[in-house]
Amino acid sequence: MKIASQFLALALLAQCGFALAKGNADTIFYGGPVVTVNAKNEEVQAIAVQGGKIVALGTKDAITKDWQSKTTQVIDLKGQTLMPGFVEPHVHIMVTAVFEGLGLNLSNFTLPYDTKETLIAKMKAHLKTIPPGGWLFGFGVDPSRTSPFMSELTADDLDKVSKDVPIFIVNQSGHIGYVNNKAIELAGITNKTPNPAGGGIYVKDAQGRLTGKLVEPPSYLAFMAKMPVPTEAQLFGAIQQTMKRFAATGVTTASEMSVGGNFGVDKEIAIYRAIFAKNASPIRMRGYLFSQALPEGYKTIKPNDGDDMLRFIGIKYISDGSTQGLTAALNDPYTYPKGSKWSGALNYRDADIQASMKSYFDQGWQISTHSNGDKAIEQALNSYSKLLAGNPKPQDRRLRIEHFTVNNESQTKRAVQLGVVPSFTIGHVHYWGSAFDNFIIGPERAKRIDPAGEIKRLGGKFTLHSDTPVSNVGPLNYITEAVTRVWQLSPKKVLGPDQVISVDDAIRAVTIDAAYQIFADNKVGSLEVGKQADFVVLEKNPRTTPAADIRDIKVKETWVDGKKQTW
Repeated sequence: MKIASQFLALALLAQCGFALAKGNADTIFYGGPVVTVNAKNEEVQAIAVQGGKIVALGTKDAITKDWQSKTTQVIDLKGQTLMPGFVEPHVHIMVTAVFEGLGLNLSNFTLPYDTKETLIAKMKAHLKTIPPGGWLFGFGVDPSRTSPFMSELTADDLDKVSKDVPIFIVNQSGHIGYVNNKAIELAGITNKTPNPAGGGIYVKDAQGRLTGKLVEPPSYLAFMAKMPVPTEAQLFGAIQQTMKRFAATGVTTASEMSVGGNFGVDKEIAIYRAIFAKNASPIRMRGYLFSQALPEGYKTIKPNDGDDMLRFIGIKYISDGSTQGLTAALNDPYTYPKGSKWSGALNYRDADIQASMKSYFDQGWQISTHSNGDKAIEQALNSYSKLLAGNPKPQDRRLRIEHFTVNNESQTKRAVQLGVVPSFTIGHVHYWGSAFDNFIIGPERAKRIDPAGEIKRLGGKFTLHSDTPVSNVGPLNYITEAVTRVWQLSPKKVLGPDQVISVDDAIRAVTIDAAYQIFADNKVGSLEVGKQADFVVLEKNPRTTPAADIRDIKVKETWVDGKKQTW
C-alpha cells in the first residue's frame, strides 16, 4: 500500500471515530487468498483486524511486521479462501422460522419430484405429532415440481390425511395455500363468503364450491386467526436457529423483507430487537416493513431506526403473485394450460399503490416492490418514475424491484435509468426453468427471466437472493446458478445464454452490490480498510473453481465484527 493511500485510510478511520493502534491488531489472517471484492477485484495475502474493523490489507510480511504484537491472534488459512461475508438481500426470516422450524417442511429441491401420494404420506406421518386442538401446518407443496405436472391439492385430498384435524399447507411460492374441509369449517368460510381485499381469492370450482385452494396471503387470514399462536419463546428459538443456518452458508448480513406480515409490525419489531439485545444473532439484519401490515399513518419508527447490527430501512409492497404459481401479473397470457387466456392479476390499482408509496417515500423510507410479472414490473416502474420526478440523483434512493422475473427489454433499460436495483430469485432458473420454458410462459419469455446479463451490459446493478423459504439460502449456489443458468431437470439446458454473467459479477451480486442495495456498502460487502470485519472462510476460491462446482464449496467459518460465529 502506498504512503498516500495509507494516510487516506488512517484519515477515514479517524473520521469514523475509530482509534487506530498500529502494531496491535486483534487478529491477522494469512496463508490463503484474501478476495477483497474492491473496485479492482484485488486479492491480497493477509488482512489485519482491530476493534471489529479492517485496519490493513497487503502482503503477509508487511502486515505481520506492522500489525502483529504478542497479543495478536495469527490465523493461518492453510490454503483456504477468505472473502467478504455474503449479503443476502431478500429473505423472510420470520416466515422461514415458522414454516421450517415450527411446521412440517415439505419443500423438495431434489429429484425425483413428489407426487400427491408421497405428500399425503408425509403429512400422515406428521399427524401423530399434532397435539389435541392443534393444526397440521406445513409448507413447501409445489405443483410445478410435482408429478404429474401441476398436481394441486384439494380439500378432499387433505381430508385423506385427516377429517378431524384442521390442515393448512402453504405452497412453495408462499402465494397459494391449501386447506381441508375441517379448516374451512373452523375459519367460517362458505361458498358465499366474498373474497378478501388485497388480492385474496377463495378458489371455487365450476359449480361455485370451495376447492380448498387459497390465492394470495389475504386469503390466509381467516385461517391463521383460528390457528394456535406460537409463544414468543418458540419464535425466538426458531428465529435464532434460522439465523444460524444462514450463517452456516456464509451469510453475515440478511434483509428481512416482510416485518409485520405474520404477527403484526410492532410485535415482530419487538422480537427482533430482543434477539439483538441479547446478542443472540450471528448475522446483521436489515428490515423492510410489510406495507399491508402497516396501520394507516404508521410512524412508530422512523427510516433507518436502529444500529449497524439491526436497522429498519424500507417498506415492502407485493404487487402480484408467483410465476410458477400462475398468479404473477403478465402482459400476455400464460401458456399453461394450452390455450389459456389467464394472465394473472395485480394486487393494487395504479393510483392506490402510487399514493401509498409516496407517503412513505416522502418520509425517507426505501421502497421495495415484489413484481414477478412484466405487468407488475411496469406498474412499479411507473410508480417509481413519479416518485423520482425532478430528482437529479435517483441512485440516491436505490429503489428496489424484487424478482423481476418475466420482463422485457424496455423495462431493464428503464430500471437502470431510474437507478432501480432489481434482485433476482436466481433459483427460478435452476429449479423452475424447465417448467417456465416448456409449460408456463414459453421459451421466448423464459429465456429472459432474471436478466442479470442485460442489466450488467446496461451498466446497472443487480443482486441475487433466495426469497427463503421459497428456495434455500446459499449464496454459493446462487453464483453457480447465475453463471451457468442450467436448469435442474433432464434433459438439461442453458436457459437464456445472453443472461449468463461472470463469476466476479455474481460474487459482487452477493457481496458489495447487495450491500449497496441495502445502504450498507460503506460498512460491509468488500474487504477494505475501515469496514467491518465481516468474513466468510471457504474451502476453495470461487474465482478459480469451475462454475458448476462453486455451489459445492464448503463454508468453513463466518466472522462478524472480527468475531467467529457459532452455528
